[in-house]
This record gives sequence, structure tokens and C-alpha cells, in this order.
Amino acid sequence: MATSTWRLRVRLVDSPGVLARLTVRLADQNCNVLALSVLPVPDGVVDELVVAAPDRLQPADIVSLVHGEGARDVSIAPAEMHDLVDDRAAALRAAGRVLADPAELASALRSVLGADSVSPVTSGPEMAGWGVSALDPHQFVVSFPGGGALLVRREWAPFTDSELARAFALLEVLRTAGVPTPRAVVTSDGAGLVLRLGQPSDADAVAALHQRCSMRTLFARYHAGVRTVPRRWLHRLLSPPRGTTFVALAGREVIAIGQLIGTTTPRVAEVSLLVEDAWQRRGVGAALLTHLAAVARGGDFDELVGWCLPAEDALVRTAARAGLASRQRVEDGLLRVAVTLRRTGSVTRVSASTDPFSR
Repeated sequence: MATSTWRLRVRLVDSPGVLARLTVRLADQNCNVLALSVLPVPDGVVDELVVAAPDRLQPADIVSLVHGEGARDVSIAPAEMHDLVDDRAAALRAAGRVLADPAELASALRSVLGADSVSPVTSGPEMAGWGVSALDPHQFVVSFPGGGALLVRREWAPFTDSELARAFALLEVLRTAGVPTPRAVVTSDGAGLVLRLGQPSDADAVAALHQRCSMRTLFARYHAGVRTVPRRWLHRLLSPPRGTTFVALAGREVIAIGQLIGTTTPRVAEVSLLVEDAWQRRGVGAALLTHLAAVARGGDFDELVGWCLPAEDALVRTAARAGLASRQRVEDGLLRVAVTLRRTGSVTRVSASTDPFSR
């Protein structure tokens, strides 16, 4: 019998045997409870169940079954394999990932909290310093000192106070370990750079970056003859409507930018990179792409797609250096490169996107 796995959150009447009767009702419909967690909330507890149910049962059918035992505030969402991991083990594993690579914080938060997405945002004065700020029951902001923040969203169920505490605990691990944010990286020849979220105030520095780039570099990035960038384009470049832009800084100069933009294809994002000529072949592009891949995993993307000229291989080699597997095919005279968001022992290829200013 074909089955699907679902994650349920319910509030049950606080009386003996209610949970047992609920599991019996589910069992009567050939539903198997695979995991159970109890989350404390101010007025009682919320029970979370991971349930394998026959495909003949739609989500609405499962919710009706649960309501039959007096459950309220029922939420349901498809479950993944990581949902079967013990909460404490998952939290420890997430902390280890973040310590190994702070860029994995977004992905770690999404995994531990069962969030729909964790996306970078530019912080304001109200989000200064380390902190967790709830905006409403379905979203909160994790902020860092020095600027930058992550917006955590979950539509299928509201966050509980204990889950906000888990997020803050991950921040405490970062703070105690002295992990810097924004992220510091070192190039292959020992130069120190900082990667951070792009901001509107970076417009002049990004314009100067374009002026320092050769025509060949700009043509490889935009597939058109671009020498100067209009002010309105700079704004869209730094604040894309459906995406995120990161900049790499050497001192106060922006020497590279990388973009991640959502597409109409579910769980697929478009990636693009621009690295100043003098900084190419020094690991800058690989550092940016690695960071963008980590951010994409937090945003629930499975794949990045880049576009490049068939004769260009610089950005293809960048993905190889970043350790990301890919596959390629030619479409409409351009090379389409699909990058899988997982690390591999060997490495392959990626590239730049089509014109971002039309998005």
C-alpha cells in the first residue's frame, strides 16, 4: 500500500487517554505514528506527530480524523526524513554544521524548526545585535551584530516559544564560539575578504566595481555590452524583487557580487556572479558561490541554475572549486548549468545568469 508521510501539530484537551485515543483512531485508518514530540506552550502543550498515511487519505481527511478526538489548532505539512530525527540530536547536529560553516545557519534553522524558508534580509536599527524577534506567530527575525538578519517563515504552523528558544540557542553557540558575522574569508593567495548581504548604500561601490571590470568580464556576466550601470539598475541589482544579493569586500571596495533569484520552477533558484578582473582565479567566486548555496538550502531550494556563454568556462570552474555537482545542456545558444545543492567528494561546474535587470 502506497503511503505518504505527514507532520501534524495539534492541541489536545488536557485529559487522560486523549492522545492514546487519537493514535487508535489513526491506526484504524492504517496510519502509522512514526514520531511524537511534546512542545510546551504558555497554556499547555502542543503535540507534534509524524504520521505515515495511505495515499487514499488526503490532508483534509487526516485533519478530520484528528478533529474527531477533540483536537484544535490542527496544522499539517508534508514530512521529510529529517523530521524523524530526535529533536535533541537534530539540534546538536545543526550546531555542529554552523560551527563548521557559519553560512549554514539558515539551512540549520530551517531543518531544526521545520521552517518553510529562512531568507537573508537587511537589518534595521530595531534588529541591531544578536537577537530573535517575533513578527507574528508565523515568522520571526534572527539578527546579528554589524548588520544583517535572517527572516524565518513557516505558514503550516505557528512557532512556539520553545522553538524560538532553540533559534536563540544556536545564536548563543555562534556568539560564544566567537564566529564572526558578516562572514570573513581568505582567498587562495591569503587576502582577507568579507562577505555580507548587499545594501542600497552599496550602490556607489557596485557602480565602481563595474567601471573596473573589463568589457569581456561584463559581457560574460550580462551577455550584452554594459559599461556603466544606470542608478535604477543598481537598486534592482542590490535589492532584487525575488532574490538576494551578496557582496564581497576588500577593505571598503566591493570586488565581487553574487545573486540568488527565485524562479517560477519550484525549489529552483537562478545564480549569477561578477568578480572584478584583478580578483579572478583567487577563490573569490568559489567563496561567493559556496555562501549562496548555503543560503539557497535555507530557502528550501534544491537546485541552482546558471547561464553562460558556451565559450566561457570561468564560472563553470568556480562551481567545481566550490565542490558542487552539476549537469549542463545548451539552450537557445547559451549553456544552462544546473547545480545540485549538496557537497560532493569531487567537483564540477556552474555559471552566470541571464540579464537580472529584467526581473
